[in-house]
Amino acid sequence: MLKAILSALILSLAFVGNVSAEQKQKVGNFDIHYVALSSTFLTPSIAKSYGIKRSSYTGIINISVLDTSQEGNPAVPVQISGVANNLLDARINLKFREIREGEAIYYIAEVPYRDDQEINFNIAVQYAKKLNTQLKFKQKFYVE
Repeated sequence: MLKAILSALILSLAFVGNVSAEQKQKVGNFDIHYVALSSTFLTPSIAKSYGIKRSSYTGIINISVLDTSQEGNPAVPVQISGVANNLLDARINLKFREIREGEAIYYIAEVPYRDDQEINFNIAVQYAKKLNTQLKFKQKFYVE
C-alpha cells in the first residue's frame, strides 16, 4: 500500500509548479529514477512510517534503479552514496536508507535547505560490476 501511495505522490509532482517531477537517467541497461522534493509533500503518516522528518526546511531525495534488460524492469539493490552542496559550497554528506516494499527498492536521503536555495547533488551509484556511474543534478527548494 505504501508503494502505491509513494508512486501516487511522485506522479502528482508532475502537476506541482515549484517542484521538478521525477527525472530519469539511462545508463546502459539501467534506468536511474530520481526526484528531489520538500518533505512537506509527504503526509504525516507516510513520513512517520519511513522515519522522515517533515519540515519546510528538509528535502527528500528518492532514487531507484531498474534493470531494463530483464522482463518487467525489476528494481535492483545498489550501493549509493552522495553529497549535496549549496551555491556557497557548503557540503552535506547524504545518508541514504534502503526501503524495500514488495519488489520495489528505493533509496531515500534527507537534505536541509533554506528558502529559494538551489542545491547541487553528486551521487555515486554502483551495482555489482554492471553499473558504476555518477548522477548529477540540481534542485531549487522553497519554504512553504
